[in-house]
Amino acid sequence: MAETAERSRTVTAVRTYGLISAMWIRSTMAYRASFALTTVTNFAVTGLDFVTILLMFSRVGSLGGWPLPEVALLYGMSSVAFGIADLAVGSMERLGQRVRDGTLDTLLVRPAPVLAQVAADRFALRRLGRITQGALVLGYALTAVDIDWTVAKALLLPVAVVSGAGIFCAVFVAGAAFQFAAQDASEVQNAFTYGGTTLLQYPPTVFGRELVRGVMFVLPLAFVNWVPAAYLLGRPLPLELPGWVAAGSPLVAGVSLALSGLAWRAGIRSYRSTGS
Repeated sequence: MAETAERSRTVTAVRTYGLISAMWIRSTMAYRASFALTTVTNFAVTGLDFVTILLMFSRVGSLGGWPLPEVALLYGMSSVAFGIADLAVGSMERLGQRVRDGTLDTLLVRPAPVLAQVAADRFALRRLGRITQGALVLGYALTAVDIDWTVAKALLLPVAVVSGAGIFCAVFVAGAAFQFAAQDASEVQNAFTYGGTTLLQYPPTVFGRELVRGVMFVLPLAFVNWVPAAYLLGRPLPLELPGWVAAGSPLVAGVSLALSGLAWRAGIRSYRSTGS
């Protein structure tokens, strides 16, 4: 019975998310010119991060021993993974505002999972610009780097990108759960989401060992790209970890999502409305 009920809740959550997202997509496509303009703008603005990297390489031959194509691989993997997560659940960062003004209450009384409603709220299709830009850089990197391809490496790349998106989704949800207590903590959340993807665009060798440990074992963003990319390139894994750790991205993503789900449930239970 419990398993059936859980499956029913999952189906309801997916259906709710799909319906709300579809509503916002229809709303967006009603103004196609505006959608095209905002998508291109999103593409261009996010591309400035890679322009910054290109400017660095106009002065240096490598960053921490990593040449441009290898840094582009890191950039592409993190940008695509983050772009997917941002498209799927990026609206979670506005939860603090809903808590402050009491509009979260309207979601609580609806016969649909609150997490699905918050995640799909104002679904922004324009965020495809970030994914497209990251995918183009990733495509360039794959043609420029010298990778000794095997079946394991060919499978690892898409699995790592999808797992990375799951890890970022977990960070979004956990950050939203924190806002139940802090209420106005969207910038703190952004430090770990947008700040995290910026951090991952650079090789781990340019950062201090303690920071790398934190990104590996505390907030496991390293499994988005640092660990799998090092395996693909035949480089030593961060902190000299054994090679089999490179296959751990799906497990890390699953554990991260489970823990963020627990944090979300704890946040919902602690919510007591605004009192207004």
